[in-house]
Amino acid sequence: MEKDNGSAPEGFVLVGFSDRPRLELVLFAVVLAFYLLTLLGNVTIVALSALDPRLHTPMYFFLANLSFLDLCFTTGSVPQMLYNLRGPDKTISSLGCAAQLFFVLALGGVECVLLAVMAYDRRAAVCQPLRYAVLLRPRRCGELAALAWLSGFGNSLIMTPQTLVLPRCGRRRVDHFLCEMPALIGMACVDTTALEALAFALAIFVVLAPLTLILVSYGHIARAVRRITSAAGRQKAVHTCSAHLTVVSLFYGTIIYMYLQPANTSSQDQGKFLTLFYTIVTPSVNPLIYTLRNRDVKEAMKRVLGKGGADT
Repeated sequence: MEKDNGSAPEGFVLVGFSDRPRLELVLFAVVLAFYLLTLLGNVTIVALSALDPRLHTPMYFFLANLSFLDLCFTTGSVPQMLYNLRGPDKTISSLGCAAQLFFVLALGGVECVLLAVMAYDRRAAVCQPLRYAVLLRPRRCGELAALAWLSGFGNSLIMTPQTLVLPRCGRRRVDHFLCEMPALIGMACVDTTALEALAFALAIFVVLAPLTLILVSYGHIARAVRRITSAAGRQKAVHTCSAHLTVVSLFYGTIIYMYLQPANTSSQDQGKFLTLFYTIVTPSVNPLIYTLRNRDVKEAMKRVLGKGGADT
């Protein structure tokens, strides 16, 4: 029997698509495949960035941070999602739900700021190549990465307790795959206008401010590219930034739609599919976007694999 408190010891029920078991079987296979692809791709980037000295540059330092972030993000949410998709048991403990909410909020915020830092790195490389080594010296890179991680976790430390303490009047069914903030706010049996206003205000700093910095950085990059006279030079500059810009578009497109609107405005099913997209698709394609056309990473992989083969 359910207790009166929505955060009772027995926890929550992640409804997902439980009314469509065949769809859940398909989603289980899809989510598992993308999760394995995410693990393979991101572990490869982290390992190559650590093992190959030629990748010990600011660009690959931040890329390794992004890959490690994607590993944490998916591992913190996908195993529970797979467990709930594979059978009738849709429960998650209160502690598990709280941890999931905390890390989804924290790591999502980290990625927003980290993508802005990576845009600054690309701006420095294209617009100020002679000062690049000074602007992105190792200590500065560490400070910028720390800023990204602290910003995301700071935002989550504020929003997670505020979301979890909302009265739910015995409601335990979360109409989602994850313990996400919009879904949990939607379960509340009190007026949540103040909390949604706080979430929007924090999103301005964690989501919109980094996005503004990204757009400003690419404005500077576009002006610098126009001043490049050679076609080869322009192509190199565009190639340097295209992967990052693609990742920004994928990530921010879904995050802005999900979080910068009132909790009750979007279709529940639409919200679930958007969550699946940025939870499993984006982290799995990030390594492909950054490596398919990246000669440095391909050559690093050959060198590392070549050393391993020589050692055996």
